[in-house]
Amino acid sequence: MAADPVFLDTNILVAAKVAAHPGRAPRLVRFAIRECRMGTLHTGSRAGYTSGMKTAISLPDDVFHDAHLLAKLIKKSRSKLYREAVAEYLARHEPEAITDALNQLARRLDTRLDRSTSAATTRMLESSEW
Repeated sequence: MAADPVFLDTNILVAAKVAAHPGRAPRLVRFAIRECRMGTLHTGSRAGYTSGMKTAISLPDDVFHDAHLLAKLIKKSRSKLYREAVAEYLARHEPEAITDALNQLARRLDTRLDRSTSAATTRMLESSEW
């Protein structure tokens, strides 16, 4: 029977930490065992059926229910729905991305002022105290 790669990586990780800090060996081993049982020890390997960080969030019942229904409707797992929603939220709120999107839109549109608007703006700026 082949050894579990996560278990091997964990052994290597613990051995390296114990070698670096021999006086803390019992505490490091207890920590590694506890983290392995919880599935939260970062070993660089893929532990479980998903990759990435697992987290828990609290949602109001109505939001959870609506998300559950939407996930069923579009045939996605709730996890994937939440992942995509957070990624989209981050993309929409990243300042440089917003500026880039506005700049791309401005390049597609004619943003030049007509003569009368340009003249009025110039007069207003010239009369303003800087």
